[in-house]
Amino acid sequence: MDDEGISQGAITDEQLTALALSADPHPVLDVHAVPWGVRSEDSGLLPGWYMPPATGSRRGTATKVAIGVIITSFVLINALGLCVTYGWVTLA
Repeated sequence: MDDEGISQGAITDEQLTALALSADPHPVLDVHAVPWGVRSEDSGLLPGWYMPPATGSRRGTATKVAIGVIITSFVLINALGLCVTYGWVTLA
């Protein structure tokens, strides 16, 4: 298969099918290959601005209490059969 269509950026369905069928089904992996789930800052798999590493929650107690009050109020309003779809508490 020629790489002319690939280098120009226009790949047809036939070229893509031929490329997939010609691929090795059991490739030999490098010993130092890094899985997608394992990342470090120097791995270079994805840039830090695209998918930054996950960090722990550093929210304060006041924020956690406020979130809890909001969630509890929504559950209580719905349990009582009221509606808050448009911001005002009304009978459902």
